[in-house]
Amino acid sequence: MKKKFKISLAWQILIGLVLGIIVGAVFYQNENVSTYLQPLGTIFLNLIKMIVVPIIVSTLIVGVAGTGDMKQLGRLGGKTLIYFEVITTIAIVIGILAANIFQPGAGINMNELQQTDISSYVDTAHAVEEDGGPFDIIVGIVPTNVVSAMASGNMLAIIFFSVIFGLGVAAIGERGKPVLDVAQGVADAMFWVTNLVMKFAPIGVFGLIAVTVSKFGLSSLIPLGKLAILVYGTMIFFVIVVLGITAKLVNINIFTLIKVVKDELILAFSTSSSETVLPRLMEKTEKMGCPRDIVSFVIPTGYSFNLDGSTLYQAIAAIFIAQMYGINLTIMEQITLILVLMITSKGIAGVPGVSFVVLLATLGSVGIPLEGLAFIAGIDRILDMARTAVNVVGNTLSVFVMSKWEKRFDQSKYDAYVAEFKAGAQKA
Repeated sequence: MKKKFKISLAWQILIGLVLGIIVGAVFYQNENVSTYLQPLGTIFLNLIKMIVVPIIVSTLIVGVAGTGDMKQLGRLGGKTLIYFEVITTIAIVIGILAANIFQPGAGINMNELQQTDISSYVDTAHAVEEDGGPFDIIVGIVPTNVVSAMASGNMLAIIFFSVIFGLGVAAIGERGKPVLDVAQGVADAMFWVTNLVMKFAPIGVFGLIAVTVSKFGLSSLIPLGKLAILVYGTMIFFVIVVLGITAKLVNINIFTLIKVVKDELILAFSTSSSETVLPRLMEKTEKMGCPRDIVSFVIPTGYSFNLDGSTLYQAIAAIFIAQMYGINLTIMEQITLILVLMITSKGIAGVPGVSFVVLLATLGSVGIPLEGLAFIAGIDRILDMARTAVNVVGNTLSVFVMSKWEKRFDQSKYDAYVAEFKAGAQKA
């Protein structure tokens, strides 16, 4: 019997990416591209957002109810936040060092750069600032209305409710079993829906990339090529060295991990959205030996507190803008920048254009002109693709780190999954 030819999801997404670039370049500044192709990308992103909340709620309830140990959950939460803070701080420091060493903003002629309207980001930043001080992040974790939190995609509030509800289900014992069965059924059904939605991914990627390229063009990369190269180079260094060493400490090979989640990485890179791969990452990491309660807590929490790629980019972008304006930041000003980024980069992951919003909230603290962001907004989508992919790698690894730290990692499941994956790759 003749074997049926099948193109893997990764290749389908890559084909969609390339076709999107070609169409966008051919129809540069053509409004019809946005009119007819933007809906493809929007529908795909909406499909993903549709399934994210049910998956997080159901898997957390099942995981927490299965554990039912408040002390264990508190310990996991504390360890997770400590790990996230250490890794993101390292990312910020590496970004600042890279910008100081390679000087991407030195000698840039601002007259050659195209300014982009960033008023929407400014409005968002003002709205975030008006919400209050840093303690509002903590206050916002506790929802006044869980339905509203789910509707707005407030990840931290959703996690908080699901954990408390899961503990309640565990506390009532046998009476909670029907609720647990329903949650398990919802989780299984939503993972099936995830696989169905992913069939639309190549079309969504095609639409999103075509619209982006047609709007900004590839020529916007040329004047800021040094910045783009430095951002990509530094992020590759961070993944291989920092995350590679971290993975080695927990007996995980970072290159093997990247190969296993390559489909998700290509999708996240193409769409510039970590959310698109959240359901599949949760499913894969559980199959690779990480306990369900750790997976369903660590990965969603990481979307607010473990944005390695975003914080690294923000550090480079801040120094780049300072160099572009000829501002020499002192050591103390750069330390201030690190401290401010450590605070401002947390808790607002659900805000559109989060990296720009964080930078707007940060630059003023060290006297860097906010309008400098308008010069790099044109290539932000290109840079966003890289930082999103790094965020995904960092969040995937964090689940393994926490599972190992809690001494609950199933090495045999991991070895079996990797062996099966390698066998499948060789056949392909």
